[in-house]
Amino acid sequence: MLLRLPTSVPEAQECLAEGAVPIGGATLVWATWQRDGFPELAISLRELPEANAIGAGTVGSAVVLHRIDDRVPDTLRLAAATVGTGAVRRTATVGGNLVGSTLRCLLPPALVLDARATVLESDGVREADLAEVIAKRPLLLGLRWHTPIASAYRKLPGEAGGAPPLVVASALHAGDGTRQRLRVAVRDGYDVLSGTVPVGADAEDTLDALRGTALGDLPAAAWDVARPQVLGLLEHGTPA
Repeated sequence: MLLRLPTSVPEAQECLAEGAVPIGGATLVWATWQRDGFPELAISLRELPEANAIGAGTVGSAVVLHRIDDRVPDTLRLAAATVGTGAVRRTATVGGNLVGSTLRCLLPPALVLDARATVLESDGVREADLAEVIAKRPLLLGLRWHTPIASAYRKLPGEAGGAPPLVVASALHAGDGTRQRLRVAVRDGYDVLSGTVPVGADAEDTLDALRGTALGDLPAAAWDVARPQVLGLLEHGTPA
């Protein structure tokens, strides 16, 4: 396998045009490649500046998880810190987790941040929503979002070999005028559900509104985690 390490977007586009296979998520697919055979040509974005950016409102796909710190919102930082072991977080990347993993621990935080993806194709760079990224698995360059007022994240303990642990992520966003919005995403098993509602004058009103979204189908155990997280987050807000 020939591995290309482009240092510019045009060079990366050339690699894709030549049929290079993205290597993001290799910590997960390496065993499959060993079994089924390695691609002749692969591409890694670890030398591409755009894919290594991290800061206010952005994180690159090649950023390894242990680099994610308080430059990003709490929900994303806390999620990255709970992925695997320290050794895993020193090699696993944002792109690998979102595109190459079936667990996608970073997906709920990305959803509540209302993140948009920047993807690279052989004919250029474009923006995509997260649903397209998960469904079509393009070459991800990075994520961008609007910084929330506050955000939160919790992952319950999981059993080795068992079902994926429950994940609850939430973020409070400034809205038009004084109307704030609350976004909540939950990973229940392998399914990720999300809901967005305007913040009401009363916390219970906001929770009732959330139950009217796709989150209303969650089991009671998930709401036992989501409810206190939402109530804590709403304390940061100034409801209309």
